Amino acid sequence: MTMKVLVPLFLLAYLLLSGKNAFAQDRNFHIYLCLGQSNMEGNAKIEPQDTVNVNRRFQVMEAVNCPDLGRTMGHWYTAVPPLCRCRTGLTPTDYFGRELVAHLPEKIRVGVINVAVGGCKIELFDKDQYETYTANVPGWMKNFLKEYDGNPYARLVEMAKLAQKDGVIKGILLHQGESNTGDTLWTKKVKVVYDNLMHDLNLNPKKVPLLAGETVHADQGGICASMNRIIATLPQTIKNAHVIPSAGCTDAADNLHFNAAGYRELGKRYAAQMLALLGYSDQKSD
Repeated sequence: MTMKVLVPLFLLAYLLLSGKNAFAQDRNFHIYLCLGQSNMEGNAKIEPQDTVNVNRRFQVMEAVNCPDLGRTMGHWYTAVPPLCRCRTGLTPTDYFGRELVAHLPEKIRVGVINVAVGGCKIELFDKDQYETYTANVPGWMKNFLKEYDGNPYARLVEMAKLAQKDGVIKGILLHQGESNTGDTLWTKKVKVVYDNLMHDLNLNPKKVPLLAGETVHADQGGICASMNRIIATLPQTIKNAHVIPSAGCTDAADNLHFNAAGYRELGKRYAAQMLALLGYSDQKSD
């Protein structure tokens, strides 16, 4: 047997022995990273209609351990809410994924990883600034942070790297800004987080869009609606950023959070934008 034959055989043997995931990645498994504060975390009560008829092609990777739900961190499950932590509510992520699988070809699966903390500023997800920021946050937020070992960004990256063994990261969903209302540096701070994710996960920003949702709109009496003027400028700072409008998405009595119907509609709008970027219409593809 010649050396030219032996070398490919040795290479094949190495790949087969070096790990189960050598050939495991499924290019038709589309993964989305979701981060932000309470509206991404999910503030509305999960209603019965939200717990049924969830397509198995829509999955969530649990980012914390939820024994009461029978879920273990780092594993995939059918995306029945809650999709953030063990006791969070309905989020835009729920109907984002449902809408995608309803309109994408049957061969494509959708997975989400949702790491969000109510009340947080965008600084929480800056890996070089989070320790300074978290030193002075209230006790209730520190309890949320403990579930991510104090570092939500690191947990998101850890889960994303696991997910990359199974599929391909296709986009990032952000809903944050209420706690940074009026902060004209917000877009630059978001870019730091986005750029870090691109670097740490070896992603191409030209191929991985950032979808950023507006806060509760002025037409609903949103108390942070003025932030939408700043959010609207995000594509000037991040070329592949797209703003998801919230006009008409109904909200809760606090005028800060969306209600369940509002989350459903907002999630579908995230999906419509992503479907357009993927080159699909809102009609189901073969």
